[in-house]
Amino acid sequence: MKQLIICGLSSFIIYLFVFYSPKSKRNNIYNLPTGEQYLPHHERMRKGIEEFNSLPYERVSVKSFDGLSLSAKYYHQKDNVPVIIAFHGYRATAIRDFSGGQKLWFSNGLNALVVDQRAMGNSEGNTITFGIKERRDCLSWINYCIDRFGKDVKIMLTGISMGASTILMANDLNLPKNVKGIIADCPFSSPKQIICKVCEDMKMPSKFFYPSIYLGARIFGGFNLNEQSA
Repeated sequence: MKQLIICGLSSFIIYLFVFYSPKSKRNNIYNLPTGEQYLPHHERMRKGIEEFNSLPYERVSVKSFDGLSLSAKYYHQKDNVPVIIAFHGYRATAIRDFSGGQKLWFSNGLNALVVDQRAMGNSEGNTITFGIKERRDCLSWINYCIDRFGKDVKIMLTGISMGASTILMANDLNLPKNVKGIIADCPFSSPKQIICKVCEDMKMPSKFFYPSIYLGARIFGGFNLNEQSA
């Protein structure tokens, strides 16, 4: 019994550390990445964020397959043009991750739907699932665009990091023919592999820690980390 209690407690603590997303830490668009390679670019990144954040948008929402209210910003350029749907990374914000990138979309005449992934930004939920449930959210947003813009609307998917893995996983869901392409920037190959890599980078042997991480996701997050890969 004591061992079960210790196992359960350790899995819960790991769940909080890896998967749980507190509302108080979701909307800091200036949470810039640290590290020597990023520091010289922080000022340029801040200016890009400010520019993107100043653009007019429409706040829109959909219901997820499991009943969450998911939020996004829609940027309209012109009627009857393709829509690009953008998915940000782990514990990030769309405004930060796509600042600068929006210039490429808009200069090419695209409308943009910039998504807050579940448990991040203004979307509901408490658990980040590394693309496992998020891939079905991607399908919900695709269907939203088809319902709103018509059955002939052309759609592109783009994502960064976990967002890139999300859209690659979504591609296994028999997506509507409206989806014409995917731009995946630095995805991880699978939730398990990226978690194990981070464990090793932190000098935490993954063969010892991954079972507890898996249990934390399964018991407290309600999902199977090994269910899907990119």
